[in-house]
This record gives sequence, structure tokens and C-alpha cells, in this order.
Amino acid sequence: MATPLVVSQLAKSFTMHLRDGIRLPVVAGVSFSIRAGECAVLGGPSGAGKSSILKMLYGNYSADEGQIIVDHGGRLVDLAKASPRAILQIRRDTIGYVSQFLRTVPRVSALDVVAEPLVARGETRAAAQDRARELLGRLNLPEKLWALPPATFSGGEQQRVNIARGFITPHPVLLLDEPTASLDAKNREVVIELIADKKAAGVALLGIFHDADVREAVADRIIDVTEFAAGKIAA
Repeated sequence: MATPLVVSQLAKSFTMHLRDGIRLPVVAGVSFSIRAGECAVLGGPSGAGKSSILKMLYGNYSADEGQIIVDHGGRLVDLAKASPRAILQIRRDTIGYVSQFLRTVPRVSALDVVAEPLVARGETRAAAQDRARELLGRLNLPEKLWALPPATFSGGEQQRVNIARGFITPHPVLLLDEPTASLDAKNREVVIELIADKKAAGVALLGIFHDADVREAVADRIIDVTEFAAGKIAA
């Protein structure tokens, strides 16, 4: 599908139950679409709601209003109204996500952490590990670390594992929440190259990049989140 993700009139607020149920609005009227082979970037100041939008698109946050239409295997699905089981299937097959932080199972090696999403999609473990080795090498993670649990790694090393895990699958839509925040200049360049590869493969990407150089290098279009502001709250 030429436009695998369409967002229409999306709104989100948070209810503060410990403060007499006060509702804090975040965004309202969020509307945009992402084309295959495009990298769009959410722009705006901290607290504008950028991460909240990404989390709604991945199903981590529920939406108060609006639609999130995704092409899921040739079938249009409204993620905002999808069941938990459907959301898990969409995450496995259609929408990938790279967060700012790596969350891993204790005692699982970095190699298996990266390979796991491919295994979950039916790839053999051997083939998934080969692809994981390729990505970890490209991201300059020392080979001596591949068999170790990432919980013991530095922040930058953990983020490289996180990026490899997020980029290993052929999801047609990929969400990126500050993927280069903990990286040095050399590995930021690698991520820029990985994003270019995804675009060439026809993936639709939507990201947040506070690093101006990275944003300029990858963005085909900036979506100004301040246009959808419904109040001030940290994203």
C-alpha cells in the first residue's frame, strides 16, 4: 500500500487520579499520513506530545478519539479500536518500534535479544542470529559482548542492541523514538544509513530526533506537533 499509515483526528489526555481526577489534555486533532519509503519526523518542543503520539500509534497508550488506520497484511485495521490480541499481531507483523531504552529478559544474550523478533515471525534461529550478527557488527558493538546479557552494558551499547533489534525485521511501518540519543557520532551515522536502507526498501518511518543533524539527514517531512497542542504536559 502506498500509504500504510493514516492518522485522523487523534486525541489524548491523562486523568490524574491522585489529584481529584483532573484531566490534562496532551494533543487533539492529530491528522497525518505516512507514505511508503518516507521518513517523517515529529517536530516541536519538549512536552508537545511527540512521544505520546508514537505510543498511541504502537498501542502503548489508548486514544481518547480518532483513528489510526494501518495496512495490516492488505487489510485496513483501526489500531485505536483494535483488541489487545490484534495489537500484538500488528506489532509482530506490521509496526516496529525503537524506543529510547532497551528492555530485555535477564540472562538472555545480546545476540538472542536482537534475533528474537525474527524468530517470532517464523525465521529459523540460525538465520535470525546471522542477521543479528550482521547488524551488531554494523553498529560497532564488540563481538566479545554478543554472548553477554545487555543489562551489564553501557547506555550507548544497550541502545545499539535496541536499534539492531528494531531494525532486524521487515516491518512495513517503523516508529523511532530518539534512537540516536545515546550514540556517538560514528554510530549516529550508521543509524542514518540504516534509515536510508529502510526507506529504499519502501518502509514508512515516523520518528522523533532531537539531534538536529540527524533530523536534517533523515527527514523527508516535518510534522509540527504544536499544531495539535491541547495543553502542556511532558511527553
